[in-house]
Amino acid sequence: MKVRQWARDLAMGVRFAFTGGREGWVRALLTAVGVGLGVALLVLTTAIPNALSERDRRGSSRDDFTYSGKVLPKADDTLVVARTDTTFRSKDVRGRFVEPEGTRAPLPPGVEKFPAKGDMVVSPALEELLKSDSGKLLRERIPYRVVGTIGHSGLIGPAELAYYAGATGLEDHLAGGSVERINYFGPSSRQQQDELDPTLILLIMIIFVVLLLPVGVFIAAAVRFGGERRDRRLAALRLVGADGRMARRIAGGEALAGALLGLVFGTGFFLVGRQLAALLDVRDISVFPSDLNPSPALAALVVVAVPAAAVLVTLFALRGVVIEPLGVVRTAKPPRRRLWWRLLLPLGGLALLYPMIGQGNNNGNFNQWMVIGGTALLLVGVTALLPWIVEAVVARLNSGSVSWQLAVRRLQLSSGTAARMVNGIAVAVAGAIALQMLFAGVEHDYTKETTNDLNRAQMEVSVSGDVPLAEAGRRLGRTEGVRRASAVTLTSVGERAKEPQTELEVAVGTCAELREVARLPSCRDGDIFRILGGEYDSETKKVTEPGGTLYFDPSYSGTTSHPVAWKVPSGMKTAGHREDPTGYERSGLLITSGALPAGASADVSQKVFLSLDPSVPDAADYARNTAARLDPMADVFTLAASTQTQEFRSIRTGLFVGATCVLLLIGASLLVSQLEQLRERKKLLSSLVAFGTRRRTLSMSVLWQTAIPIALGLLLASAVGLMLGAVLLKMVGATVSVDWASVLSMTGIGAGVVLAVTFLSLPPLLRLMRPDGLRTE
Repeated sequence: MKVRQWARDLAMGVRFAFTGGREGWVRALLTAVGVGLGVALLVLTTAIPNALSERDRRGSSRDDFTYSGKVLPKADDTLVVARTDTTFRSKDVRGRFVEPEGTRAPLPPGVEKFPAKGDMVVSPALEELLKSDSGKLLRERIPYRVVGTIGHSGLIGPAELAYYAGATGLEDHLAGGSVERINYFGPSSRQQQDELDPTLILLIMIIFVVLLLPVGVFIAAAVRFGGERRDRRLAALRLVGADGRMARRIAGGEALAGALLGLVFGTGFFLVGRQLAALLDVRDISVFPSDLNPSPALAALVVVAVPAAAVLVTLFALRGVVIEPLGVVRTAKPPRRRLWWRLLLPLGGLALLYPMIGQGNNNGNFNQWMVIGGTALLLVGVTALLPWIVEAVVARLNSGSVSWQLAVRRLQLSSGTAARMVNGIAVAVAGAIALQMLFAGVEHDYTKETTNDLNRAQMEVSVSGDVPLAEAGRRLGRTEGVRRASAVTLTSVGERAKEPQTELEVAVGTCAELREVARLPSCRDGDIFRILGGEYDSETKKVTEPGGTLYFDPSYSGTTSHPVAWKVPSGMKTAGHREDPTGYERSGLLITSGALPAGASADVSQKVFLSLDPSVPDAADYARNTAARLDPMADVFTLAASTQTQEFRSIRTGLFVGATCVLLLIGASLLVSQLEQLRERKKLLSSLVAFGTRRRTLSMSVLWQTAIPIALGLLLASAVGLMLGAVLLKMVGATVSVDWASVLSMTGIGAGVVLAVTFLSLPPLLRLMRPDGLRTE
């Protein structure tokens, strides 16, 4: 019987929402839009794991390097693949040369047939880039004729830049690390998926809590739109015989109607957003719309939880409202809010997180439920504490300008409504500050300082020995945007032609170029040096005795080298160690170009260090173009002061993408909430204008009504964020430190979003101040 009564009252509330005239429809639509935005983001979040899984699956299905160190024998089902990856204006371009060796050679995923030499198949995004004016530099580097496109199954995302180009003669380069013979595409059995360590898992858990909690806060605020007018309708229901509990259940039914309509809107927003996802490329991350399929179980949970939460939030909000037949006792001064139970939430969160202190990479995994529960309680504590703080502060604000007094009086009458608008921003900022502290605290564990000397060089180019000696350095040195190029030819010598026991490095170049990799006493063309002063001096001296015979590029089992004999001359000079621009300190021999024996230049590689002109915007791309003309399979590296692990970079990228979506939701939801608040005060604003109040004064009062709760909310968010960040750093055993620049930037972004929403709401505000706002029915 009780269930039937609940169902009847909720159904009546649903009918009132849709049959209550214009007011009911407007409130239902505003609620639906607010709830729909939150639902869309929740459903999108449930779809992200599947999208990432699909990206990884397609990426693994096209793997073409086994890194086994073995060379497959040539057969009818083999394919030679050469890696020709490059970078264009900070965007990665995946490139491959392919040469089928038989009729059964495996086709790359997404490719219908092999391109002939000089032809290529490209991804749609690369084809579009090559056709555009901005792709001119890249066309010079990839000058092949486009004969087809790579299908969906061969790309990890719609914005990926990738190509397969036909080539011949790749078999001659199999000894290099960038060319391999394969007979299938897919993950190698030798490749193992690295498991994330506890700290990275903690980062992921905190990211999900921080990004999803503001969404829940906004949904809870959205179902309370139009609360004052709804309460007046409830008083009318009391007048015709409904009791207080029935009136509250009917109010819950109205909220349920808005939530159900919000689910429909949210589905529509999600479908539109899913299609727009193909147009987004955030830090080289893009997804196909078909990949964004939400988990059925999680989607069902959202469908059930959102309407249920709408009803519960409405009943909770009405717990202190006395609905009588002749009015609603809300216009009277409400009782002061109690503080004690509000403090229990953050204290409970700290109690859950405290046992996790000291866990981490050295002491085992974190309990995920305690971490999620503790973090959620701390952040939800912001939503509980903020109304009390706003009420306590505005109660002490009095004198000021007319706009200030209007704003303060409004906040004193309805501080809860103002706090609800700010809650989502406050929770998001508190979580962002904690995350920034955690990222900054553990970043050094996943960041490795390199030995690169960026004052000497900013790029390193490696080309094969097919390029004439000194040609690489000369042509790269003349490239636009290159200040200086230092080329060193690299090979090796051994005491035996095959399977030598001792092998020495050999660097060949001009005197100036050799001085980049060693310390020379004096030098002229024709000189030969041996580098001494290290742990391998005895071996170097032993094999470089004058009159002995050494062999350039000695062969080993499985290689196809052609050793060249060389009699060690007398008069060899001694050089000292010096690190090259990458920090590598070489040993062995240094030979000036004039002293290199004939035939020894057949199997060499050349390394060129480039110093770029920072005033030339595309200097790096000009250098890459020259390197590609010298050797299409040239390896070009940008030297950096530090490197980060791929997992850490991926998590940070995911946070950036998620934070962008949440900020967009925050802005849209705040705008809807602001418009709803203005609609509630339409008659009041029109009355004030009719009595002579200046529009500028009212506009400023609206700004103050937003600014005061925002300032208090950001202060509270900063305090809670710093507290949570300190606890998280203690949990992973990192030193507690505050990156004040990040704290200020997070609070600044939050304030900026609110100010932008306030200014966007000014045009509707001016329209609401017209005299026709006094009309009534």
